[in-house]
Amino acid sequence: MSRRVPIEAQPVDAPLTCAATFLVLTINDTPDAFKTVRSTLAGVDSLAKNVAIRDLNASFSCTVGIGSNTWDRVTGLPRPAELHPFPEVKGATHTAVSTPGDLLFHIRSERRDLNFEFEKQLIDALSDAVKVVDETVGFRYFDVRDLLGFVDGTANPVGPAVPESILVAQEDEGSAGGSYIVVQKYFHNIKGWRSLSTEQQKSIIGRTKLENVELDDADADKQKAHKTLATIEDENGDEHDILRDNMPYGSPGKGEFGTYFIGYTRRLWVLEKMLQRMFVGVPDGMHDRILDYSTAVTGSTFFAPSATVLAGLGDD
Repeated sequence: MSRRVPIEAQPVDAPLTCAATFLVLTINDTPDAFKTVRSTLAGVDSLAKNVAIRDLNASFSCTVGIGSNTWDRVTGLPRPAELHPFPEVKGATHTAVSTPGDLLFHIRSERRDLNFEFEKQLIDALSDAVKVVDETVGFRYFDVRDLLGFVDGTANPVGPAVPESILVAQEDEGSAGGSYIVVQKYFHNIKGWRSLSTEQQKSIIGRTKLENVELDDADADKQKAHKTLATIEDENGDEHDILRDNMPYGSPGKGEFGTYFIGYTRRLWVLEKMLQRMFVGVPDGMHDRILDYSTAVTGSTFFAPSATVLAGLGDD
């Protein structure tokens, strides 16, 4: 009788940290590129331990996501049921763009230098097998606020609700212990946002600015607040959560201000429905007004397989 290997999830539910690096790569069509990628992914856990040991209190972790276009060649495993490229969502006014991405590394800790060291060793290992298409360094801003001044991630699940919301269950499909990931990089029009009154900003977000208290929903015939459009229910009225680990990023000297959105979910349709509600609107044409001041410049979908699957990728 064969023994069943226990499934160990990647650290998709790692705690919020002070620093993060979001690294999106494409795999080059060169000899041995995929062999190099598989070997590196199989060794990510060892590489992370090598960096984390330098400060055990820094909560260092790295989560790896694999994109739809290269899933088959990287893993050789059945495709997760919902995995597909990020679909462009085009509303009457705003568009959620779709951009390339074969691999995602979500690197996070309480120390920027640890993230830097891990990324350096990772890129050295991958060498010319990959091309960097986006590298964004995020930071915690005051009491977990975005650069628009509001607390971000309030609706995140907590406690036992976390694995239920973000980890694929055995009964769902053969990708148990994994998680779907959607990432988007947003540029903020800070000057335009600051031209609004605090009351106007609160109306757009759906929460008070200082206390982070949820406001009542708008009338049915008016544009709904961001917090309402980002709340997803199924046909039975059951609400489905995602786990956000968004980070502000930017450079005042360059006039660059933004939010890097990253959402983990057990059910990809939940995140895709959220984007439809934001960009197309409810009803159609009544888009999320935060998009009048925040422009999505990237959009990619990944699946984070279990750590057990990653560790086996080097067994060519």
